[in-house]
Amino acid sequence: MSLTTATTAPVRRRKVFYIPGFDPAPPRRYRELYRKEAQAQAAISGYAIDVGGRHGKGGFGWTVTAQIDGQVIQTEFEVLVWSDIVRASMDQGIAATYVQLVRTAWVYIASGALFRLMRLRKGPVIAALYPIVVLLLQLLVAAGLALAVTRALIWAFPWPLVPTIGLVLGLIVAALILKRFRALDHRLFAHYLMHDYAFTAGAKGANPPALEARMTEFAVTIKAALAGGCNEVLVVGHSSGAHLAISILADMIRDGLPEPRPALGFLSLGQVVPMVSFLPEARRLRGDLYRLSACDELTWVDVTAPGDGCSFALCDPVAVTGVAAPGKIWPLVISAAFSQTLSPAWWKTLRWRFFRLHFQYLCAFDQPGIYDYFRITAGPQTLAARFAGRAPSKSRIETPTSAYTSRAI
Repeated sequence: MSLTTATTAPVRRRKVFYIPGFDPAPPRRYRELYRKEAQAQAAISGYAIDVGGRHGKGGFGWTVTAQIDGQVIQTEFEVLVWSDIVRASMDQGIAATYVQLVRTAWVYIASGALFRLMRLRKGPVIAALYPIVVLLLQLLVAAGLALAVTRALIWAFPWPLVPTIGLVLGLIVAALILKRFRALDHRLFAHYLMHDYAFTAGAKGANPPALEARMTEFAVTIKAALAGGCNEVLVVGHSSGAHLAISILADMIRDGLPEPRPALGFLSLGQVVPMVSFLPEARRLRGDLYRLSACDELTWVDVTAPGDGCSFALCDPVAVTGVAAPGKIWPLVISAAFSQTLSPAWWKTLRWRFFRLHFQYLCAFDQPGIYDYFRITAGPQTLAARFAGRAPSKSRIETPTSAYTSRAI
């Protein structure tokens, strides 16, 4: 089967590799989300979809049997897990988190990346500043109460050793308050987001060795699936998982793909690529963006939405980084258009739930448009066929903005 035929032939069997963003949660979270939202979308759109357990050996995943447009499609999902690396990076004390805060802020400010990112979209920059502001406010509250305790003791007991005792008690109070704030982080997300941005800024955009090793394993797994007899291998990268997928796929293409092979698709969702590619040491990612932008071995569709304040909505990650290859064809940038694909009532409910909206790409739409996560991942068309001839969003941003364009070979 020729490559052209492979990308347009109907899909009967598909393999989907899902790469999460910076998330310490176990992968079963994504299976249950898929199960729940697939049923909701099927009821809305008039097709049938069933999610079951995974057969055989391998990583964590699930199977999907769908009846869409009169055809039966079998899909096998596998989550490429790096949550253990995320958890290890988050295993920090409170004091270490504040050290990360200073270091991360310095990296983005001193490199000029913060100000250039603001030219693209203010939403994700505000999301990046949010943990800094909240953590500093928490520190001020703790320090203020500690000072109040110290002064109260000195006023009540004007004895020689009281100032020292008051200082010690004040420090204990401050520590307890900061510990309590951290216990509430499942609602505030300040510590979580700080660890997220610190992970990226730790090596100024370069990947930590543990992550590079895991990405190499992922590339081997995906490459093996290309010889597995399915009609399409689809890689889905969400949030930070998008830039991991870019480098993984670039490595695969650099090393050579098997022939013959099924259609290879790449769906990036809610990407935050500029947060990494604009940093000085992100030469590896910039080189991979350059490579994928003009390759014909895959189809790359990038989906974001202006309503998602945590992503660089409609920012072409290749173009804005300034590393477009001659003859650039990817990515195809389209909008999930939340204000149109969600009913007014549902949009009103979700509009200010920023973290929930960042996951909307993986959920059901009650007024679905061209973007339907479940038709893409479980339907009878390849990614290439579904978006063939589709024009990119007219509102996309392509102006080169990064100060750093050097690339690894």
